[in-house]
Amino acid sequence: MSRLNFTLEREASGSQARAARFQTLHGEVQTPIFMPVGTQATVKGQTIHSLKATGARVLLANTFHLLLRPGPEVFRKIGGIHRFMNWDGPVLTDSGGFQIFSLPGSRQMNEEGATFQSYVDGNEHLLSPETSIGIQKAIGSDIMMVLDQCIPSTAAHAEAKAAMELTHRWAVRSLAARGDSPQALFGIVQGACHPDLRKTSAKFLRELPFDGLAIGGLAVGETPAQRYEFTGVATENLPTHLPRYLMGVGMPLDILEAVHRGVDMFDCIIPSQLAQRGTVFTSEGKLHLRRAVYKFSDAPLDPTCNCQACRDHSRAYLHHLVKADELLGWHLLAIHNLAFYHGMMRAMREAILQDAFLPFYRRMQVELARTDSENPSKIPKPAQTFRYPRLGDYEIHPAPGGYNSVRQISSGEVMHSVNRPEDEANRLYIEQSCLAQRLSAPGVAPDELVVWDVGLGAASNAMAVLQCFERCRAEKRDTPLRELRLVSFECDLDPLRLAAGNAGYFPHVRHGAPQAILKQGLWKHPAGGMRWELAHGDFLTLLAGSPPPDVIFYDPFSFKTDSALWTAETFVRILHACAAKSAELYTYSAATGVRVALLSAGFFVGEGVGTGPKAETTIAFSRADGASKHPRGTRLLGQEWLARWRRSSSKIPASVPTESRAQFEARIETHPQFAKPTAIAP
Repeated sequence: MSRLNFTLEREASGSQARAARFQTLHGEVQTPIFMPVGTQATVKGQTIHSLKATGARVLLANTFHLLLRPGPEVFRKIGGIHRFMNWDGPVLTDSGGFQIFSLPGSRQMNEEGATFQSYVDGNEHLLSPETSIGIQKAIGSDIMMVLDQCIPSTAAHAEAKAAMELTHRWAVRSLAARGDSPQALFGIVQGACHPDLRKTSAKFLRELPFDGLAIGGLAVGETPAQRYEFTGVATENLPTHLPRYLMGVGMPLDILEAVHRGVDMFDCIIPSQLAQRGTVFTSEGKLHLRRAVYKFSDAPLDPTCNCQACRDHSRAYLHHLVKADELLGWHLLAIHNLAFYHGMMRAMREAILQDAFLPFYRRMQVELARTDSENPSKIPKPAQTFRYPRLGDYEIHPAPGGYNSVRQISSGEVMHSVNRPEDEANRLYIEQSCLAQRLSAPGVAPDELVVWDVGLGAASNAMAVLQCFERCRAEKRDTPLRELRLVSFECDLDPLRLAAGNAGYFPHVRHGAPQAILKQGLWKHPAGGMRWELAHGDFLTLLAGSPPPDVIFYDPFSFKTDSALWTAETFVRILHACAAKSAELYTYSAATGVRVALLSAGFFVGEGVGTGPKAETTIAFSRADGASKHPRGTRLLGQEWLARWRRSSSKIPASVPTESRAQFEARIETHPQFAKPTAIAP
């Protein structure tokens, strides 16, 4: 028996459009209905009060994003998403299948589920039917979705069939995982643009005890005509006694066509996304508020609308907000777009109940395709827009702090996205390692000081080392310095080539050394005393043949792009390379996964200084007495950290096989670092 008590109130004559109602744990829902997308427990730019004022009744949140942040434990502690965001209406949670589909380079799919890397902290997660339902139960949504495998709607028949069958097996597992929870659960019809597969999927799912059925895998590559066709194919094969939900669609005209074909529920980010770009839907057609034609218009946005934007502001003011990139403009235009969508859904429902939907549908087909008839758009000439220099997969990225950095285009990751590169290099690496003191302290060992620079990037850290050496030479002319050997590891030199080729953007490379490194792979200081070498290639291949380090500046790009460099296995190899010396490793990460990997490898791990938004970084020592011998004194992680680790949801890296987890955990528990209380070294 359905948990929603679905009631079909009326079906339209000459159309499959229908009006219905159903009861959720947080109130009644009347259809057709549009659900604003609140991916991370918030509809972007809106408050719950502004949402209710627009007519919103049901919100959609996303399991994938809420798993990563704030995490299911927060919802368990707070008491669910309704209390968390102070929303008293129904909530539907997507399963995360589409988000997994959107990460082709960062996930692996198999029968068990999808393994992917977190964009928040780099940790690996497994999203299976069971974990997806478990997270949704913790969130406490009124309607949960099964985990499905989403593929392009234009996929070949064999690929679409395999994905559909996997989705069916996951649907059965999702139902079992739901158990006796009072939350409703929807299945998802898949099959891409293949009629036989859509029919097969609908037939399979309608035999299972779902509370509603969704149509997935559309609006991901097909034409509008195909979207309408396959929506109709699905609804013709779905039962009449359950709600029907078309996922991720869409534009007002798409919704009209889908209601005409018998769909009840919709969600999409378009109302707020287009509002951010200055576009709104009105009774007079679609308007683009960035256009200069609205600069002096004292008219309301939509004369038939009574939302806050239309009631209180002119087109001229809204045009100004959009052109000035003011957040208030996004907020107000999104209010109007949401009010337009909800008003459209109410009008559809009323037309169905009055059995007047077919003429309504024909009239709205024309109206929803209109643009501003009084101010028709002209296709502008392509603008000559400025673009920052690029090289390969990298581009120069202007930071809010007034400096420039390097951004990887494919991942979106930015080097030094918060701090000036030179500030972070000096505070985290040069000052914390006491590099100047090591170079110039009397009585130092006669052998050279070897510094590993792991992750050369745009050479921010390497140039900070060079500048430290040159300061020491200038300040201590009569004092011999220790020989300095800097070894920079990098597999991709494009960031440095980009910076060195555009030195006007990057003051730190205005020196002959970076050019020499790029051309010869070696630079020697003209006055002697320092050599800088480039180890170009895979770090894991090159480290064994490199000189044993005294100090390691461990600065790979990120978890997302260099995940192999943050594993316990890699740190074991680094520790082995340090065997001949007492070495120190400094890194920007204070993540539990990184510290656990270092401890597991045999390092002794301490707290590093904070930089920018990071309250802590990490220092690791190859020998037990490393912290006590450190010039500045360092606190090793102690019993308090160990207690937090025991409670952590990411206490064991996802890369550790299940059969090895007990052994891994034992290595941390029995690490000599935790054998007795730690102290601050003198």
